[in-house]
Amino acid sequence: MTGPPRLHPEDRADFQAVLHLALSTPDIRSALNADPTGQAANRLRTTALKAADEITAAASDEYQEYVAVRTAARRSPRRPAADGTLLPALMVLTPPVSATSAAVLLVLGYLLQLADVQGTLPGSLVTAGWVLALVAAAGTLIALAALLHTAIRRRGGAPHADRLEQTRLNWQQALLDRGMLPHLRQYIRQDPLLGPAPPEQPPPGAPPADPNGASSHTH
Repeated sequence: MTGPPRLHPEDRADFQAVLHLALSTPDIRSALNADPTGQAANRLRTTALKAADEITAAASDEYQEYVAVRTAARRSPRRPAADGTLLPALMVLTPPVSATSAAVLLVLGYLLQLADVQGTLPGSLVTAGWVLALVAAAGTLIALAALLHTAIRRRGGAPHADRLEQTRLNWQQALLDRGMLPHLRQYIRQDPLLGPAPPEQPPPGAPPADPNGASSHTH
């Protein structure tokens, strides 16, 4: 059977953010104001950082869920490596380049035909122009399909990201309520400079105080 989870190094920043929030709560801030030197606040912060694993254990269920969701997110399929190659650029550039080339070839081919230029050149230019026009049309359809596919993939990943953020917030709240605040308040009660003042003791030789509040007198 495994023990409570230890705080991962990458979560230290979140732990310190929760600690800062706990130090700002009214009762803890009021207690720390009793020490104008600020040393008590430094001691309190230091002891909380040293007891990070112990404090984290108070919210172990939420922390384990957060870590599990984060691990699953990192193992989820990533975009293919081709996304970082020239393929996307080619898919975007091919339609306009092909369309421009097709227009040029068609104009030249038809002008040569109108000028009664003999030979196969005018017909070849017209044929090549229509081929490039078809390539431009097909490239446009492929580019639109790729953009739609990317949008669907990104939209499908949103719920997973939302769940990751929600489990993180759940852990931070549990860490604050069940771990951080109880630890800080217990330390404050035990600190002689911050804890409640002991009852005032009578000076030596003074008669004991009456339980009902009246001093005893001899007659």
